[in-house]
Amino acid sequence: MTSNSIIKDPSQTWHDQPIKRVVAVLKSSLTGLTQDEAQSRLKTFGYNRLPEPPRHSALLRFFLQFHNVLIYVLLGAAVITALLDHVIDTIVILAVVIINALIGFIQEGKAEQALAALRQMLTPIATVLRNGERYCIPGEELVPGDVVLLEAGDKVPADVRLFKTHGLTVQEALLTGESVPVEKQTTSVNTNAPLGDRSCMAFSGTLVTNGQGRGIVVATSETTQIGRISGMLLTVHMLTTPLIVQMGLFARWLTTLILLIAALLLAYGYFVQHHQFGELFMIIVGLSVAAIPEGLPAVLSITLAIGVQAMARRNAIIRRLPAIETLGSVSVICTDKTGTLTLNEMIVSSVVTTEHEFTLDGTGYEPKGSIQLNKKNINNHQYPLLTELARAAIHCNDAALHEHEGNWRVEGDPMEGALLSLAGKINPVLLEERNTWMRTDVIPFDSKYRFMATLHHNHLKQAFIFIKGAPEQILSHCEKQKTEDGRVEPINKVYWHHQIEQIAAKGQRVLALAMKPINPEHTVLEFSDVENELILLGMVGLIDPPRPEAIAAINQCYKAGIAVKMITGDHARTSIAIAQQIGLKNPNKVLTGNDLDHMNDEELANTVLTTDVYARTSPEHKLRLVMALQSHGMTVAMTGDGVNDAPALKRADAGIAMGRKGSEVAKEAAELILADDNFASIVAAVREGRTVYDNLKKVISWTLPTNAGEAMTIIVALLFGMSLPVTPIQILWINLITAITLGLTLAFEPTEETTMQRLPRSRDEPLLSSVLVWHIILVSILFLCGVFGLYFHALERGYSEVLAQTIALNTLVVMEIFHLFFIRNMYGTSITWRAVKGTKVIWLAVIIITVAQFTITYLPFFQQVFITESIPFTEGLLIVITGILFFAVIEIEKQIRLLISRKNHFNSDSL
Repeated sequence: MTSNSIIKDPSQTWHDQPIKRVVAVLKSSLTGLTQDEAQSRLKTFGYNRLPEPPRHSALLRFFLQFHNVLIYVLLGAAVITALLDHVIDTIVILAVVIINALIGFIQEGKAEQALAALRQMLTPIATVLRNGERYCIPGEELVPGDVVLLEAGDKVPADVRLFKTHGLTVQEALLTGESVPVEKQTTSVNTNAPLGDRSCMAFSGTLVTNGQGRGIVVATSETTQIGRISGMLLTVHMLTTPLIVQMGLFARWLTTLILLIAALLLAYGYFVQHHQFGELFMIIVGLSVAAIPEGLPAVLSITLAIGVQAMARRNAIIRRLPAIETLGSVSVICTDKTGTLTLNEMIVSSVVTTEHEFTLDGTGYEPKGSIQLNKKNINNHQYPLLTELARAAIHCNDAALHEHEGNWRVEGDPMEGALLSLAGKINPVLLEERNTWMRTDVIPFDSKYRFMATLHHNHLKQAFIFIKGAPEQILSHCEKQKTEDGRVEPINKVYWHHQIEQIAAKGQRVLALAMKPINPEHTVLEFSDVENELILLGMVGLIDPPRPEAIAAINQCYKAGIAVKMITGDHARTSIAIAQQIGLKNPNKVLTGNDLDHMNDEELANTVLTTDVYARTSPEHKLRLVMALQSHGMTVAMTGDGVNDAPALKRADAGIAMGRKGSEVAKEAAELILADDNFASIVAAVREGRTVYDNLKKVISWTLPTNAGEAMTIIVALLFGMSLPVTPIQILWINLITAITLGLTLAFEPTEETTMQRLPRSRDEPLLSSVLVWHIILVSILFLCGVFGLYFHALERGYSEVLAQTIALNTLVVMEIFHLFFIRNMYGTSITWRAVKGTKVIWLAVIIITVAQFTITYLPFFQQVFITESIPFTEGLLIVITGILFFAVIEIEKQIRLLISRKNHFNSDSL
């Protein structure tokens, strides 16, 4: 087998191979490749960059936006209105179509953008050994077999098998979700070790936080872990949103119905009533114009756009309009832990000394906060051992804290930043002391020894060794412990091992701190200096704490019938602890990535509903979990901030990325970005999503009966050989002026009181439910009765046909207004002060339409344009009474229907 075939074999693993085997397989050496060999391999393996996928041309992408049944209906309407010489109508319809196409064109290409962000993550410069000498080369020129040198601050330029490390730690949250840098070593690990436990590997795109290391490149470009995620993005198919599905079904239903009715009427009029074909055809075209809600797509788009603005005010940025509605149907949220449910900032949560167990509070890395003993705040100065422990924490430390506009950030290792914050909480003076105690020597942290030690001299000519590290390692070198009263006594290792277990059981990472006085003349620190006679000061428990607002948000999710799943790359014990703290259901039941590997898709689908915590997961696991939930018909939202989340974000019905700490890859793959990285904003986004969907249904529920009523008017008139009670120009006025103006007000409707107390709607719930269809039929019939009733009443009173048509027109508009006030409350009564009061937008629209109707009814110029006559006062009063009666009938019908649904104990909305 050639090296080429081994490297590109997806089953080839490197973390379980001894370094000699890796070097042999790659036909390299620990001093690197020769320049000639590197150039040869570059031709074989290609550049170390992610391949760009084939893309549609911009023109083709634009035209593909028109490939939609609803767009076909609108284009057909444009042709019909053009044939009728309704130029304004035609222009409006075409404008709607083009605007929708432009929106889709701009929002498309998310996968390409995500891949571009991935490609930018590859390191531009890499340090390598070639011909045994050190060179800096473009990262894209790296090849398998190259020896790479890593130092603190470097981005790892390719997937590397390490063979030399010195205190090397790497921040891998980007891939694994684990917030703490990983200690690296050179010994091979188990074949089945999850990504986060492959400590002999350094992965492309991750960040070196401490130490130095050398390794041999084993994968470049698409064969790296980042490259594999890139490939997954190419193969992941985005699901369409429920709104798009329902609008597609609605468009097909509407198209079929209109064409069927038009065909039947054409046949009836031509063969039965023997109308001339040309005249009959134009009547049928007029029917189609009346039946097609030309303004509906524009109003729907505006409704979504208003939702975007409302969410932006709540720090939720929408990247694709239909995603707003999707959020309203979310039934499960799959969330990463680090930075989403937690702050992604390590803090010291507990301190244990020989006699006491302290707990601490505070925010992030800010060196302020209280310390409690037995849940009561203490005076820190009464516990001098805390000060000694804090002194060890700040001196045996390479990190630094910086404050900017009230925000504290750490430069260096997050755990060391947490120790500095701890020292500030115990005694702020210690932070200044750090600058006056000279560090003479240091033993850097090394994964082999698992501790760091520093030698310091103070101005009193005293010298101390401070040491911190893994508790088991520190305990093995400690012979004594310090007590609260300053005494030094033999160490009680049974006590300390018990404390280690207690702290770890809370999901906290444990560090031990010790010190050793030494001769001031001692200026060089040797390993022999820390092998014995150490005095243990205490232990600290560190944790990435949960966001307080996330706890409340999760509780609200449960009240709204939304399940929450925590999917993280962190350890199981830490995941369980966080799950308990944030109030997840089933917090003690956890599945690891290894467990998922041993499950087929059917087994996973069977267990995914009852398990809420998943630990040590990989990108493939997250993607499988999202798909398993979707197999149950659930609408899945996925939150995340790392590269590892991108495939699942793209596959999820609603991908939600963190705006501040999220990677560009995650942002490009998501539909929603949280500007404040606040999980609580998700609940606000879901609430807004439900409101938007409610308002969309209100718009449709209000618009369709108007169009259906107009169409039925024409049909009845045609069937019975009567004159039209509403003329074509008046139908055009209603469709483009009154309908759009009044319908648009529903887009501004506030959230109803019961919005977040309802269960999520099913993804398959039709936009036109049986109840809504019945409402459309009922209101259409009432519109028909009102229009024809007053039309015939006017004729019987001896009024002219023009005046009768004017009365019919105004009756239709008044009934629209009363229908508007009815439709505002889908889930309760419309006879309340809140319903009657309405909103400023509604009353503004009603005033505008009222003035407009008076204008075309009473002003001579407009009377000629719209063929109207002035309406007598008594007839105007009768029109208003008709509107009130209409409102009463539909409100009584709604209350009867709601009463029946409550008696039958099923949750039904009014529409």
